[in-house]
Amino acid sequence: MDESEKSPVRAKRADAQRNEKALLDAAAAVFVSSGVDAPVREIAAQAGVGMGTIYRHFPMRADLIVAVYRHQVDACAEAGPGLLAESASPYEALGRWVDLFVDFLVTKHGLAVALGSNQASFATLHDYFIDRLVPVCKQMLEAAVVAGEIRRDVGAYELMRGIGNLCIFADKDSRYDARRLVGLLVSGLRV
Repeated sequence: MDESEKSPVRAKRADAQRNEKALLDAAAAVFVSSGVDAPVREIAAQAGVGMGTIYRHFPMRADLIVAVYRHQVDACAEAGPGLLAESASPYEALGRWVDLFVDFLVTKHGLAVALGSNQASFATLHDYFIDRLVPVCKQMLEAAVVAGEIRRDVGAYELMRGIGNLCIFADKDSRYDARRLVGLLVSGLRV
């Protein structure tokens, strides 16, 4: 069969894309509040869909978790340039972006356990995370440095690792306020 005889790949309809986005947003919110082991019925209720809809899109829990992870990475990556354009300063944009990043990190806790022993999947997701988010963080940091708002000796990967380490226990101790600690870290970047 030559190339002209192959059937074209069909893109998702706009309403199907919106429904999937709403479902992923709802799942992310539930994962933040209840963890990645939250019942599917809780996610369905939050999304306003039936459980069958979730299983039709994501036959296994790991499929849903991976989709939420990628969706949040993409949302965080895509938010950076918009925050730079609409914020009063690059430092303010950086702070707002870091808040999104913290929300994402809190959601991803439990990901390794949820994926089980599939280290290849986890490694692929980690590479996706690094490839999408480090350049955005770097762009935000560089804009704030050029504006004279922050010190220049902190790299994007270094900052993201520091933030990640501050978020590790966010879901294990209700007295632990990761967002506050991350805010202190970011304020320490000021010149």
